Amino acid sequence: MKVGVIMGGVSSEREVSLQSGKEILAHLDRNQYVVYPIDISRREELVDKVNHLDIALLALHGTYGEDGTVQGTLETLGIPYTGSGVLSSSLCMNKNIAKKLLRYEGVPTPDWLCWSTMSEYSAEAAGKLGYPLVVKPNSGGSSIGIRIVKQVEELRSAVEEALRWDNEAIIEQYIQGEELTCSMIDGELLPIIGIQPNGSEWFDYEAKYEDGGALEQVIKLEPEVDERVRQAALASYRILKCSVYARVDIILRDGMPFVLEVNTLPGMTRNSLLPKSAQAAGITYSELLDKIISVSLAKSGYSTGIDTGTGRKDQSIKSVGVVSNG
Repeated sequence: MKVGVIMGGVSSEREVSLQSGKEILAHLDRNQYVVYPIDISRREELVDKVNHLDIALLALHGTYGEDGTVQGTLETLGIPYTGSGVLSSSLCMNKNIAKKLLRYEGVPTPDWLCWSTMSEYSAEAAGKLGYPLVVKPNSGGSSIGIRIVKQVEELRSAVEEALRWDNEAIIEQYIQGEELTCSMIDGELLPIIGIQPNGSEWFDYEAKYEDGGALEQVIKLEPEVDERVRQAALASYRILKCSVYARVDIILRDGMPFVLEVNTLPGMTRNSLLPKSAQAAGITYSELLDKIISVSLAKSGYSTGIDTGTGRKDQSIKSVGVVSNG
């Protein structure tokens, strides 16, 4: 099977994407897959680089990668890809819309405002949320452009910084509590991981990607709390139309889970949370990739073959270890 690992991209998260791609390349089983590293640095490159693939394994993050645009392009080309579809990708990438849907469905999420220009800036409106506040790009990730604002004097510059990275800024109530992440594959929850940053106030870029930046380990919760966390994560996955795999980030305060966001293409670096959660469930990194590929192909309507190999619908593929059951 010809698998292209699509990485890089044009967003602020390009470097993180390259790290994810590098780790994926190191763990794909060469006995099952013919692997093609594909670094995208310009949008127009995608079409020419993927037309020979049996599946595109997406290691992209951020704009033009996680927001549904690449997914839509691949669907137009008839090339299966890993992860959620166009609708879910675009919904989850837009924190404002995702939070509105979660709030409508009764899933707790911190109170927030969303501003698209500095003309909407209102220290009074933000103050009603209560300090401290979290100010972040509406469609960003990897904690890029995020600031914790503890007093009104810091607010304007934080909003300006968020708008430098995106065309909308989220001003969000800061929930003091325990940070958790809930990884899912094929609709099933993997072990819940608790996060404690080392040397930083919150789970920032350095804490996420530097070795030893945070203590991340499987956490055991009280049964009632565990059930609330699980229900919040699974409801978020369902409400936002996720498929194949995703990661739901949660703050736990006084036994109540508050959903921060849902990631449809979670990081896959050696320090990333999804592989750690899978490992805690007894799933190796290579097995996790096999599962992501097989579930993605099944979601796309392609039949599964030998091991986790698959064939294109209604045609045979002559790639390594692949037969068509169509």
